[in-house]
Amino acid sequence: MRVGPHGFHCIKKTVRVGVTCGQARASYCRGFMLIKKTKEIPYSEITPKSAYLNRRTFMTGAAALGVAGLLQPRPSLADAAKLPTVKSPLSTSGLTPTSYKDITSYNNFYEFGVEKDNPAKNAGKMKTRPWKVTVDGLVKQKKTVSIEELLSFKPIEERVYRHRCVEAWSMVIPWAGYSLSELINWAEPLPKAKYVQFLTLEDASVMPGLREINLNWPYSEGLRMDEAMHPLTLLTFGLYGEVLPNQDGAPVRVVIPWKYGFKSAKSIVKIHFTADQPSTAWNDMAPREYGFYSNVNPNVDHPRWSQKSERRIGAPIFSQRQPTLMFNGYGDQVASLYNGMDLKKYF
Repeated sequence: MRVGPHGFHCIKKTVRVGVTCGQARASYCRGFMLIKKTKEIPYSEITPKSAYLNRRTFMTGAAALGVAGLLQPRPSLADAAKLPTVKSPLSTSGLTPTSYKDITSYNNFYEFGVEKDNPAKNAGKMKTRPWKVTVDGLVKQKKTVSIEELLSFKPIEERVYRHRCVEAWSMVIPWAGYSLSELINWAEPLPKAKYVQFLTLEDASVMPGLREINLNWPYSEGLRMDEAMHPLTLLTFGLYGEVLPNQDGAPVRVVIPWKYGFKSAKSIVKIHFTADQPSTAWNDMAPREYGFYSNVNPNVDHPRWSQKSERRIGAPIFSQRQPTLMFNGYGDQVASLYNGMDLKKYF
């Protein structure tokens, strides 16, 4: 399938203008034969919480648990809507965050449907308590850790990051979490572990998209070990000072700000360490469109659209179209990870 100004063009059929991007992607996923498918932001700049309607009601109840051998656990945060955060030197300065309403109502989370509003409508039935994450593969010892334990490992930092979707739209999001490297160090991967794979919850009873879309479920994503260990790679539990809403990947996800958004796996239930490059959902589906690395790169277009610019969700109409930055603006921190690599070949 290719896309141009007049519609999505498939070998078997053509979807014309008037069909939404989500519907066309749904058709794609159902099996068409395709040709290709710093400084922290002051709170004064963040849209006041009182401006948002229909906020989520979060579950309460369970007590926090400590993990032997880790830092002294802090009080339980897992079941409160509020998520106290500390300042982070890794937060991006000079940006106006996207509103909470836009961040929580304009989402790609195909387990809950292909339209942007489907996750907000359908994800509420997903139970995020209790929640456990299995850590296995090439590690000293297989472990299982609860969301309460994950929240107690380290202080939760607020980090304002740019978020760039492969579909050429973007946001600025005040995430809450800590560097994934903290969990990796606790997991004690073996020296031969070169990659980290993330697997998302697969529950057809609450995820209608599993029946509608022919991706290889459960959703899988992966990083090279040095990417996963980079301090910008965030194990994420919240946004705007509250725990993650279901539609944004509750209760735990990763955020890799220099990569396209689909690399940031949501609602994680397993972290697997491997010697070989892992299978990942979109790379398996369309390897010529969605590379394993998927670093934000305005010099490498998607086969069906340009990546040279992006539409900033929620920005004033005359400033929505913005130039895309190499590595999404994080080149000074991460470009050295790819020294000597042909970024057009390893896109």
